[in-house]
Amino acid sequence: MGRFWKLAAGMAAILLAGASAASAKDPARIGGKPNLNGIWQAMNGAYWDVEPHGAQGAPVAPEKLGAIGAIPADLGVVEGGQIPYLPAALEQRDKNRKSAPTGDPEAACYLPGIPRATYMNYPFQIVQSGNDDMLFVYEYANANRVIHMQQVEVPPIDTWMGTSYGAWEGDTLKVVTLAQNGMTWLDRAGNYLSGGATVTERFKLVDADHINYEATIEDPTVYSRPWKISMPLYRRIEPNAQLVEFNCVTFSEQLIYGDLQQGADTKK
Repeated sequence: MGRFWKLAAGMAAILLAGASAASAKDPARIGGKPNLNGIWQAMNGAYWDVEPHGAQGAPVAPEKLGAIGAIPADLGVVEGGQIPYLPAALEQRDKNRKSAPTGDPEAACYLPGIPRATYMNYPFQIVQSGNDDMLFVYEYANANRVIHMQQVEVPPIDTWMGTSYGAWEGDTLKVVTLAQNGMTWLDRAGNYLSGGATVTERFKLVDADHINYEATIEDPTVYSRPWKISMPLYRRIEPNAQLVEFNCVTFSEQLIYGDLQQGADTKK
């Protein structure tokens, strides 16, 4: 994780240098396209549940956490309100929901996948330079992904973040992500996508500090039809805005390896 993060950071520095030179001439455009460089963050409750939901008590130890751990209500980001699950897939969603929060990959500090990485309650950075590949860097778990600015291909392997291919449609950045590993949840409520899903994102800069974000998810083995989420992304405009490290592995070790530790203590 550390070595990969250093490589990503090095790539970010190289791309940022080119972006600075280009944007100095025209801050609104870079390489003839909208300049998406910056630190962005969603401001909604989708990371709890992408569907509309009411306020709820803390999922763990509500008698101790009270209002501190409560889940706020949200109108949701799914167009039409509900994800169109097939019956068997809905049963799996319900199983996921019952296993939360410990069953959520986020609890184990696994990478969030796409589109979840976009609307977690952490900022992320877009690094863009001319017509080269782009880099998205996420504060959560030091995650990152390269947007390969080329035609969509069949990825060689499945990964947590999948493989992303980008292209400009006018002033909208279209990103197609394939080959996620099939373990991705979309939120803390157990909504999920399979490894065969195609996620098509669109990023459209509407003014200097706002991006209209959409993601369409297609998978005929899980959903009865393609469905879409949409939301604004907000630029972090404070003068010292930057990503800070959130290496969550340290916080998940007891959850993942606690049984092994207890076994070792018993043998002693």
